[in-house]
This record gives sequence, C-alpha cells and structure tokens, in this order.
Amino acid sequence: MDLLEIRDKIDLVDREIVHLFEERMNLCRDVAKYKIENNKQVLDPKREKEKIKKIAEITKEEDYKQSTGELFKQIMAMSRKMQYKMLAAHGLMREVSFQEVTEIPKSGVKVVYQGVEGAYAHEAALQYFGESVSAYHVDSWRDAMEEVRYGKADYAVLPIENSTAGSVTQVYDLLMEYDNYIVGETFLKVRHALIGLPQAKIEDIRRVYSHPQALMQSEGFLYQHKDWEQVSVSNTAASAKKILEEGDVTHAAIASTRAANIYGLQVLKEDIQDNDKNTTRFLIIGRDKVYRKDASKISICFEIAHESGSLYEMLSHFIFNNLNMTQIESRPLEGRTWEYGFFIDFTGNLGDAAVKNALRGIDEEANYFKILGNY
Repeated sequence: MDLLEIRDKIDLVDREIVHLFEERMNLCRDVAKYKIENNKQVLDPKREKEKIKKIAEITKEEDYKQSTGELFKQIMAMSRKMQYKMLAAHGLMREVSFQEVTEIPKSGVKVVYQGVEGAYAHEAALQYFGESVSAYHVDSWRDAMEEVRYGKADYAVLPIENSTAGSVTQVYDLLMEYDNYIVGETFLKVRHALIGLPQAKIEDIRRVYSHPQALMQSEGFLYQHKDWEQVSVSNTAASAKKILEEGDVTHAAIASTRAANIYGLQVLKEDIQDNDKNTTRFLIIGRDKVYRKDASKISICFEIAHESGSLYEMLSHFIFNNLNMTQIESRPLEGRTWEYGFFIDFTGNLGDAAVKNALRGIDEEANYFKILGNY
C-alpha cells in the first residue's frame, strides 16, 4: 500500500474507535447512575488495576501491551471525570468550604511578618495593607503562622518565591502543616542598597553584613570590593540594625533604603543588586477560609501514591477541565523516603464549574488534599 491508502485505512479505524469510545462512555454513564443510586465510590483502584492487567493479557502484539495499558488508563480516567460531573449534578460530591467575600479588609487589622522593622517582608506588608497598618515582627516564619493560628494577628506576610533565588521551601511546608489560608499576594521589587553609619564613606568599608541571598544577589558590586569581608546574618534589616549597634564606620550593610531611614543610617550606594528585575512574591495568610469574588488564582497541595503515572493522573484533571496551571513545586514528605507532596498554582475561581470539577476529582483520588487559597 502507498501512504494515501494507509491513511485512508487509518481514517476508517479511527471512525470505528470513536464509535466504540462513545458506546463505552454511554455504558460508563449507566455505571455512574448505578453508583448514584447505590451510594458507591467512583474510584475503585483495585478493579482498575485488574482491568489493565486483563487488557494487557489479551493484547496480541507484545510491543503494544504497555501502550494499550496506557490507553485504557486514560479512557478510565475520562470515565471517572464524567462520573464526578454527574455525581456533582446530583449534589453528591463534597462542596468547597470556602466563603466568598467582596474584599479582604486592609484597615483596622494586625499584620505580622518575620524579621525586624525595615525588612523586605515589612515593606511587603506596607505595600499590600498601606503605610498606616498595625504591623509587628516575630523571629521566624513558624512564629508568624502561630500568631495567625491563635488570632493574635489577622494576617501574616510570608515570602514564597524570589525571581532569582527560587522558592522558599520552608514556607511551603508550613502551608501544608497549618490550617491557615492564602487570601492575597503582593510582588515586591527588591532594591538592595549599601548603607553605613552617617559619617561613613565607601572607602572606609572593610566588612559588609547581610542575608546570604542579598550578598549573592549583589555579587557583581561586591566583586569590585574583594577586600571586604562578607558576613551573613538572618535578615537584611537585621544587618542594618547590627551596624548601628556596633557603631563602626568600617562596617556596612546591604539592605533596603527604608531600613536605612528607620535606623538613621546613610545610603552609600543605591541599587547594587545584579538584576534590576529581582522580585519577591509574598503571600498574605489568614485564618479563615475566604476568597474574594474576583479572585483568579488558586493554590492547592496534595499527596499521591508513589507509583508510575500517579502525578499525571492528578494533572489530567486540569487538562480535562481546560484549566491553566501556572506553577508546580514538590516537597519531600517527612519520614517517608522518596515520597513527595505537590503544590500547584492555577488560574480560576472557586465558584467556577470547571474548577469545582477539577478539585472534586483531585480530592477523590489523592491520598491527601488541601485548598491553600483562592486570591
């Protein structure tokens, strides 16, 4: 046969496949009706594995056995998604327990951040809530989550990722651990400055303090001053506070211009960061399950079985419902070697039908599932 004849035969086979697929899905619809009437679960992992094994056994061509198994995994996944949709239409799926609100209040609230006054988290809090917000600091991100958990603060402002340094993995772990929820986000452009005592000059400097990331992000500038000793501290604003306390004109800090103003220090040189587009994304964390009516981004986390194809099956819920996934992160699960939890951001609103269908499917099939927020 020539190529055109082969393609014609493929078209005939494809038509038959479509006809049989429709017939199978109609039968699956009948299965869903039975499950609705008899209060049965959609997913039966044991039966699906047995089914795939039998299909592989009846596949004549050895080379096609794995491909046939993968094909039927997808067909079964599409069947489940249709069944979830039918169960939801009958009110038999667990509803999302988040309350829609018009606004996230920004006045008359208490906000907590990690670090000291003048830290970038402090700037992010002021950027999101306004300069007059009642904000205070704690020593760690966990402390901030605790303040929100027990109602001492209405909101916490925590960094989640930096455009050059990457994700803040410890914050991802805390989001999974605590029953606090994301209600907003803000993006802060990071502008590092070299600051010193009021009487200091750049030629006086012999030691510079800052957070390790700030030192790394100012590597180009610091390369011009190889004789300077670089000392890491816990926070950029803490470095400003430290040189004020030490009172040594040979000591400088890399921090924000706000930190310089707060501690009465002098800006020796502005914008010393290597990347002018360096930006940190901060999350606004609250205690209540609320989301704005116009929210357009959803964050979730889940755990899945440690086996081939399990992550793809979770992600297929986004494909089936035509949802755009914008980020995925994985974190190792404590005490479980080579097993991971996954964090996903995608566009949508908890009120959207497609979003509800995707989340219902993930909720049913994941070992653990949590909606972190819609904002």
